[in-house]
Amino acid sequence: MGAHEALPGEMPPAMDHAADAPLPADSASATLSLQVNGEPRACPAGLTLDQALAALGYRPQLVVVEFNGTIVPRRQWDQQPVQQGDVLEVVTIVGGGS
Repeated sequence: MGAHEALPGEMPPAMDHAADAPLPADSASATLSLQVNGEPRACPAGLTLDQALAALGYRPQLVVVEFNGTIVPRRQWDQQPVQQGDVLEVVTIVGGGS
């Protein structure tokens, strides 16, 4: 067995502590926790508000959003980053009636 090979049950030296390293913020598998309508929800990291709403299953054109206590105008959603711990209150607009 060469010096660079791992023994059975051991990680190769190049991978030592790899499991302990935090994921980079731009990792495709990185997620963050939000509070949405009072419930904890997970969403991919690195998204803007409109992208996060879509990822959470909302149709952004049919909702109004309070973001950390402030109503954010729809025209700013694509510029508003969503970060760990943000609080969203999402109200779905329902049409109809007479």
